[in-house]
Amino acid sequence: METLEAIGKRVSLKNRISPTREVEQEKIIKILDAARLAPSAKNTQPWRFIVLRNKQLIKTLVSEAFSEGNHVMSEAPVIIIACAKPGDDIIRDGKEYYLYDVGMAVENMLLAATDLGLVTHPATGVNEDELKRILDIPDEVRFVVATPVAYPSKDSYEEAAQERLTERTRKGLQEVVYMNSWGKPF
Repeated sequence: METLEAIGKRVSLKNRISPTREVEQEKIIKILDAARLAPSAKNTQPWRFIVLRNKQLIKTLVSEAFSEGNHVMSEAPVIIIACAKPGDDIIRDGKEYYLYDVGMAVENMLLAATDLGLVTHPATGVNEDELKRILDIPDEVRFVVATPVAYPSKDSYEEAAQERLTERTRKGLQEVVYMNSWGKPF
């Protein structure tokens, strides 16, 4: 799959997870390596990832720390938690770059997973204190986002994503892009 194709096909599919099919370690490594290769401010690479593969730990974490709308993720064979220590990255003019940098790394993960035919769903609806307690994350480290990584419940990613892709709406370029100054049509 080409990059632009993966961007076009990527959708969040937390409700279309196969709970019985394990994700191969080599695919998890490819996904994490894609994250590692993301750009970051002054090459700080502030991201840290916790890979959960223990089914009981996943169920406990999801039931105790995730918002109710994300409880379906307890069926995932893998959950990746993305964190960072704000002090390890740049803070300029009140902007905490670690959020942007981790976001780019996670987008690389999501696209790599899509390319590999795997389901993801970035989730931020988490009780950070509970998550940190359960996973022994130090106080100075911040949770940024979590995603399940799983095979789709359908035969292929394309089949699982088809309905979501036909329902997906995006604003047109004329609504989000300006030319030379704010509000000027592109």
